[in-house]
Amino acid sequence: MTSGIHRPIPRSGASGTPGASPLHCGAMARSKSKTRIERPARAERAQATSGEDAPNPVWFKPVMFGFMLLGLVWIIVFYVSQNQYPIPALGAWNILVGFGIAFIGFLMTTRWR
Repeated sequence: MTSGIHRPIPRSGASGTPGASPLHCGAMARSKSKTRIERPARAERAQATSGEDAPNPVWFKPVMFGFMLLGLVWIIVFYVSQNQYPIPALGAWNILVGFGIAFIGFLMTTRWR
């Protein structure tokens, strides 16, 4: 019943001929690690923004500048009042108090975002 003519079975190649096997389509397989980009979950992203990179509260900047200005005013008042104010009992230590208050403000600038 066969005529003696042998017909080859079509195979898939680079041309993608019909009848190609689903397991072999002629293209190279892709690595899963290259095709899928690892992205952190939403909870991890939210946690990263709430950590060190989170913006400062609204009160931070006024308090920071307030400390710097208060320290400056403390020192100016000490010099202008000829060592009688702000606290006469401290004497020359008023300069250190003024610089200490201003220094707190300058330290706050390192945390300002």
